[in-house]
Amino acid sequence: MTTNVQMEFTTADAVVAELVRAGVEVVFGVVSIHNMPIYDALLREGSIRIVCSRGESGAANMADGYARATGKLGVVITSTGSGAGNAAGSLVEAWAAGTPVLHLTGEVSSKYLGTGRGYIHECKDQLSMMSGCCKEAYRLRKPEQAAAVVRQAIQNATTAPRGPVSLEIPIDFQSAIIPNSVLEAMQPVSAPAAAPHIPAEVTQKIAAARRPVIWAGGGVISSEASAELTRLAELTGAAVITSQSGKGSIPEDHPQCIGHFAAYEDVKNLLKQSDLLISVGVRFRGNETANWKVTAPEDHISIDADWSAFNRNYEITHGLLGEAKEILNAINEDLAAKNTAPDAAYVAEVKGVREKIRGILRDTLGPYEKFVDGMRKVLPKDAILVRDVTVPANVWGSRLFEIYEPRTSIHASGGGIGQGLPTALGAQAGRLDRVVVLMAGDGGYMLNVGEMPVAVQENLPLIVVLFDDQGYGVLRNIQDAAYGRQVAVDLVSPDFVMLAKSMGFEANRIGNPDEFVAELEAAVARRKPSMIVVDMNAVGPMAKPFGGPPGAADAFKPKKL
Repeated sequence: MTTNVQMEFTTADAVVAELVRAGVEVVFGVVSIHNMPIYDALLREGSIRIVCSRGESGAANMADGYARATGKLGVVITSTGSGAGNAAGSLVEAWAAGTPVLHLTGEVSSKYLGTGRGYIHECKDQLSMMSGCCKEAYRLRKPEQAAAVVRQAIQNATTAPRGPVSLEIPIDFQSAIIPNSVLEAMQPVSAPAAAPHIPAEVTQKIAAARRPVIWAGGGVISSEASAELTRLAELTGAAVITSQSGKGSIPEDHPQCIGHFAAYEDVKNLLKQSDLLISVGVRFRGNETANWKVTAPEDHISIDADWSAFNRNYEITHGLLGEAKEILNAINEDLAAKNTAPDAAYVAEVKGVREKIRGILRDTLGPYEKFVDGMRKVLPKDAILVRDVTVPANVWGSRLFEIYEPRTSIHASGGGIGQGLPTALGAQAGRLDRVVVLMAGDGGYMLNVGEMPVAVQENLPLIVVLFDDQGYGVLRNIQDAAYGRQVAVDLVSPDFVMLAKSMGFEANRIGNPDEFVAELEAAVARRKPSMIVVDMNAVGPMAKPFGGPPGAADAFKPKKL
């Protein structure tokens, strides 16, 4: 017989009470002897759904995907030492993406901390490990302070610049009986916050620009500033480049949306001829700028919530610190008052560049052109597309598959392979009302293949599109170009259809575009965990092999430094 009655109030209860207070609806994790009191407190409280992953790495990815798809706090619970270490790589990904994730982990019993005596799951310096992969890491040092420390950690994770925050709680502290203290942050009553004041020089530069370019990043998405960014583009006639993380910040069928094509020659030329760059919440990552060989105009207005973003990769003339939504709205109001009008000839030029670069990329796809068109035709406009690091995702999934609204495009910001499956599971757990599709390759997929049963156990109707070429396709191409030979890139894979069916998925293997579209239609209709295995050898090669990011092969050739 089980009961939810417990008279004593413990540290674990305080932790769960703070999660409820923060509006947490779902947690992901692996139960352990070093977090069992927290799991029991979750069970007794009863309002938070527990999703049981099959590994800590997957659990952290799930929390990340959940947060990206919903805009809410993601929560992951792991064990101590090796359990926390398993989550570290996935927390690095959350840090790279600026995702608000709370990582709750156990620690050895407080009296054994730092002694090296071999307490089970002991780590040499777990706090430093967590600090290295997160925005911040805390240790609960006094059980009675649990509520305050958890609240501080949540506030830190959800405050711009957002990111994962880790909190370790020694196992003996978790079951400690503590006072059920009531904590309230006392804020003075004040009038609603005034709109940001935009310096007149900034507004004048934007109004005077005849060839402006906007570069939109993930900060637009996290600030819920898509409408404001689109309005700025329309007021100024600006071309809009998006980073991978910024996809969805402007509908990708908008005639001014260049999209994720920054390193293409025609886009680089457009930037060279631009008289103003407005960057919004963008990191200017090396792999998206040909390792910063893409040039920017001299006048550069940067909008970001992170002080360290200014002049990090590209020099700026003006930096505006704060949430993109409020700043963009204030700029738009100032511009509207000036009655500025875009240059019609420039807007037409931008549209021409947009169409040209898409045509250039389409010419390289061969049979896969029908895949991207079929996906966009079959999938709802608000479907969430999650992309692991694989050739089809990099070439056309991140560029030609149009994204129409925020939080419907998720990818590996840090570039690590294999995180797509658990990230997509987290996204689906957060948005059961949406179709969620994962694009993955056979090589990366095997890193977290053990998370597949989670979809069945949690009734998550995820659709996995697995591109199978029996190896690491992009690395093959880079090695061929750099060395003229290959090493460690050919893999023996399982029969993915049999594997998927054994885990409760509906699955089929296809060998041509027409079969793919038919299978995708069936998967969308059935609303059950589904896998479509794309036999890339049967489909045939792309018209032009993908050799990785620009300059990738040259970077690996022997050279003098």
